[in-house]
Amino acid sequence: LQIRRGETSISIIRRTDTMGAYKYVEELWKRKQSDVMRFLARVRCWEYRQLPSITRLTQPSRPDKARMLGYKAKQGYVVYRVRVRRGDRKKPVSKGIVYGKPVNAGIAKLKPVRNLRSIAEERVGRKCGGLRVLNSYWVNEDAVYKYFEVILVDTAHTAIRNDARINWICNPVHKHRELRGLTGAGKKYRGLQVKGHLQTKARPSRRATYKRNQRVSLRRYR
Repeated sequence: LQIRRGETSISIIRRTDTMGAYKYVEELWKRKQSDVMRFLARVRCWEYRQLPSITRLTQPSRPDKARMLGYKAKQGYVVYRVRVRRGDRKKPVSKGIVYGKPVNAGIAKLKPVRNLRSIAEERVGRKCGGLRVLNSYWVNEDAVYKYFEVILVDTAHTAIRNDARINWICNPVHKHRELRGLTGAGKKYRGLQVKGHLQTKARPSRRATYKRNQRVSLRRYR
């Protein structure tokens, strides 16, 4: 568009909105029922079933999602894929027998409090004790398993300790944060994603709120 005023001419270039490569990948993953993604998920799921339950990857399957959650393609970052069996959690008792009252005799149909993504983070965290779990995300599922990829950080690596954006995780207080409900998946099942006066019982935790409400505080006469 050119506007001429006397001898001077003003050129105005209208910039069109463009999407980068990661945005295209993100939009593709949003359409999981499309023909491309259904075929890709089916082929990948067959491959995942042939591999061990916990497998180290050279690069994330969803680079856009991994970068959203803190992953960087540099030294010190590791990605593992883990599978978790879907469905209810059975009670771990010998021969499926609870020698007690009938109210406690249930074996199957017991729902876990934690979500499967948190369980996946725990298993990888136990397998790789020297690494710290940063975050995780869903990649695939079939009738039996759900597959997650977990981002871990090597806190002993110089590239991590010298990076001001990530060296907070080197603090000893972040050891096994996946076991204490401090990751994104952990905060989700703890009910900490909702804020406001309707969720005051969830903070700092439901157990702490229960103990505080049950405690009797009697002021001493002085």
